[in-house]
Amino acid sequence: MKKILIVDDEQDIVESLKFVLESCGYTCYCAYNGEDGLKLAREIVPDLIVLDVMMPRINGYKISRLLKFDAKYKNIPILMVTARTQEEDKLIGEETGANEYITKPFDLDDVVKVVQKYLEAEKV
Repeated sequence: MKKILIVDDEQDIVESLKFVLESCGYTCYCAYNGEDGLKLAREIVPDLIVLDVMMPRINGYKISRLLKFDAKYKNIPILMVTARTQEEDKLIGEETGANEYITKPFDLDDVVKVVQKYLEAEKV
């Protein structure tokens, strides 16, 4: 079963994502700040990470950079989710290695489609 790590400081977002992704058959792990998210990513080595940008302790850009520049984790797709919609924010996300950039508020179905695009691709 595919493991997804959800890192966001907004509990309702984490809960909604977890609910919808688990109903699709994925196993979800959750962290509510950057520090815990990074630690969990290194412990469980998830198949995909849904990562918020603006968080306490360590922001999503820094987590993405730390994971993408480490050979052990660099192939984990990172979906960056953020309320920051500026083009420059999107560019920073891409520079730090994010595979996708999803702006809040988002449609849960859209997120599921993006997740499936990355996790189901191997089956083809």
